[in-house]
Amino acid sequence: MRVRAIAEDDWPRIAALEAEAYAPASLSEGVEALRSRGLASPETCFVLETGGRVAGYVLALPYPRLRYPDLTRPEERAYDSRNLHLHDLVIADDLRGRGLGGRLLRHLTAVARRSSYERISLVAVGGTAGFWAGHGYRPEPGAELPGGYGDGAVYMSCPVHCGRSGGPEEGS
Repeated sequence: MRVRAIAEDDWPRIAALEAEAYAPASLSEGVEALRSRGLASPETCFVLETGGRVAGYVLALPYPRLRYPDLTRPEERAYDSRNLHLHDLVIADDLRGRGLGGRLLRHLTAVARRSSYERISLVAVGGTAGFWAGHGYRPEPGAELPGGYGDGAVYMSCPVHCGRSGGPEEGS
């Protein structure tokens, strides 16, 4: 298994993984929106490849704190921000529960640290806030989310300086 930059021919598989993960909750965006997010910050977007197949991916892009992409349309601009928004992290169904999401998160965190980002934010959807809390992410008071992210969505973040789990160091 290896983590690598996204290649143009990866987008159909990324879109298929995204649909597999989010279509049941009506949160699927489609390939053009996903590609636009990847192109906004190619240095912070990756795939997890195993056996010649894209088995997971992460899309993260600079976004002002307490803001997040509109799921109904592609990105129209790239932001200059010290906040890196982890828009999407998906692992193929048959490979979940093996720590691969944590591996992608640690890789992203290392890149964010080298690139001088201060925080990583995300919107936890579909009941995943507990997973993210286990990696050091905490809910951000004052963040308002539109209904498009689904019931129970939570805006969370953590500082980039991280401990073993890919989240912030204890006490952050």
